[in-house]
Amino acid sequence: MTMTLLTFVAVFVLVATTGLLVFYRETLVARLASVVAPSTPDRRRWWQLLDMKPQHAAENIVAPFERVLPRSPEEVTVLQKRLIRAGFRQANHVNIFYGTKVLSPLFFCTLAIVTGAYTMGPFFIFALAGGLGFLVPDFVLGHLISRRQMNIQLGLPEALDLLVICVEAGLSLDQAMMRVAQELHLTQPEISDELGIVNLEQKAGRPRAESWKNFAARTDVASVRAMVNTLVQADSFGSSVAKTLRVYSETLRTKRRQQAEEQAAKTTVKLVFPLVFFIFPSLFVVAIGPAAIVLLESMKKYLLD
Repeated sequence: MTMTLLTFVAVFVLVATTGLLVFYRETLVARLASVVAPSTPDRRRWWQLLDMKPQHAAENIVAPFERVLPRSPEEVTVLQKRLIRAGFRQANHVNIFYGTKVLSPLFFCTLAIVTGAYTMGPFFIFALAGGLGFLVPDFVLGHLISRRQMNIQLGLPEALDLLVICVEAGLSLDQAMMRVAQELHLTQPEISDELGIVNLEQKAGRPRAESWKNFAARTDVASVRAMVNTLVQADSFGSSVAKTLRVYSETLRTKRRQQAEEQAAKTTVKLVFPLVFFIFPSLFVVAIGPAAIVLLESMKKYLLD
């Protein structure tokens, strides 16, 4: 009991000290800013966050904890690339992610205290809660990246078909991409978003090939990278873009069909383990159980006689 109380007091003092340091620094900076450049005081309260947009509310909640973790330029660059692949492109998303990595361990430690799970082993439970809370944002970000890449890969043949239709109707490739981005806004929002960025980069004066390569780098999808290479080659050699897109779309559909057939063929091997460990034992009990019972009763009578 003494060890539990000491652990609770240590965790409470650590959290309180961290909070005081962070909030006192923010208060000091705000006071200095008010002296240097007086302005209208911000009288917002925590309950007013409910009236704000979710992104702004998250920024205000995470803001005091953004600078707690040390960060290097290389680490920030890698994190920005991962956030872009997940669809988060604003600069403040990096700060929100680092703030979440600080708040998440505190949340899990508080949850362990509230539920009483720390009584099973305070040191182990708090270490597990802290480590799990620190890694959860990375796992969630990885899941968002995988889901977005899967949606892009599944929706790419549809986008290519629409590009072929638009190009054959007389539109240029840039206008066709803009049209496809508008048409796929509801059904394929990820591809629509990426094509919209490609159009914006081209309007800003970036070369077409470079915009496509940036598209492949942002998504990090093998099929998109192959499509970009195909389009760059077709544009360089003067080949028919519509024919190239149609052939590549058919190739993607064939590849998807082959992947489905491969997954279906693997099911026979994957079913071996459930059959051996779950289905066969029950069949043995049903088939051999009555005979075993009769055999045991016969042996008992024989031994008694």
